[in-house]
Amino acid sequence: QVQLVESGGGLVQPGGSLRLSCAASGSIFEGNVMGWYRQAPEKQREFVARSFSGGSTNYADSVKGRFTISRDNAKNTVYLHMNSLKPEDTAVYYCYYRWASDYWGQGTQVTVSS
Repeated sequence: QVQLVESGGGLVQPGGSLRLSCAASGSIFEGNVMGWYRQAPEKQREFVARSFSGGSTNYADSVKGRFTISRDNAKNTVYLHMNSLKPEDTAVYYCYYRWASDYWGQGTQVTVSS
C-alpha cells in the first residue's frame, strides 16, 4: 500500500504561482511514476504532468512552458510548480503514484481568480 499526502493548493490571482507537494509513504519501489491529474467542475479528470524516477517528465500541452514537475526521490516527494496561472487551471489537483498499481491522493483545490 502507498499513501499520498498533498499540500499547497489555494486561491491565486491570474498570472500568479503556486507549488503543490505530494509526499508518498508505504511500499515505495524504484522505477515508479509520480504525477498529477486535475479535475475541473463538470469535467473529466485530465492528465497534467508526470515524473519517472529515472528523471524523464511529460506534460499536457495545456501546461507546457508554465508548469514544472520535479521530485525528490530521497523524500519520495513530487512537486508541481505552477506559474502564469490562468482561470482555466482552476481544478482539484490529484497526485498519483504508479508501480504495478495506481494510488491517488485526496486532492487539493487550486482556484485561479481575481
